[in-house]
Amino acid sequence: MNTVPKNKLTLEEDKLLNGLREYLDEDLYFYGSIQRGDYIVGKSDIDIAIFTSNEKSILLKLQHYLHVDKDQIKRVLWKLKQNNTITYGYKLKYETKTIHMEFAVYNEKAKKDVMEYQDNTINIPFYISWILYILKFLYYQCNIISLTTFYKLKRKIFAYVSNQKDGQEEEFIILNNKYNKNNI
Repeated sequence: MNTVPKNKLTLEEDKLLNGLREYLDEDLYFYGSIQRGDYIVGKSDIDIAIFTSNEKSILLKLQHYLHVDKDQIKRVLWKLKQNNTITYGYKLKYETKTIHMEFAVYNEKAKKDVMEYQDNTINIPFYISWILYILKFLYYQCNIISLTTFYKLKRKIFAYVSNQKDGQEEEFIILNNKYNKNNI
């Protein structure tokens, strides 16, 4: 994970994220396809992680800055198979006609484990990146495979590349459909 995306952002994305970084006064860590060769401009989402000691404050600031309803923020539980740790966090998908982003907010105590996992999904062999690119092409451009199939295949690929040689996928569970002051 890195605070600078490997692939170039559009001017609109760059402006939004620079303003957000300044507003939150926190680092934004990029992961996923924006850091690999399978990123498709305008189709792939931009994955961003934020690590903080105060999740509630960051979530409220995200909600305010992005003008999103609190019901769009989902609390999640993630069992990292690499070391059998359980991490809680929050996810927020943000989409406009030209911007597709997913924010993940974690307590800073989870930073090492989350970054280790995400680094394993970024630093992949070139042929895996090509397989992902072809998979995205079949879904985004050709509409040959369904969204369900796309995600299922993508999860299987990452179960393999993230040191899960047994093919077991990470367990990622949405705990509720929104966050509130009682579950932070």
